Amino acid sequence: MSVKEFASADWTMKIDHVKCDGSAKCIDACPSDVFEIKENKSFAPNIDDCIECCACVIDCPTGAIEHTSC
Repeated sequence: MSVKEFASADWTMKIDHVKCDGSAKCIDACPSDVFEIKENKSFAPNIDDCIECCACVIDCPTGAIEHTSC
């Protein structure tokens, strides 16, 4: 499956690994260190630290990140 889903108690984030170019713009944008790059793709292992600011969605150059709060 090319879409990875990360969930907290109240919302969900999806990262489309077909669209993700591994540029790490999400890491640069996120003030909470939610993301990491593995094998040239973005993952959100620290999803519970997300403050729902939507910077990752806004700054992703390929539109690979969806967030139900944004």
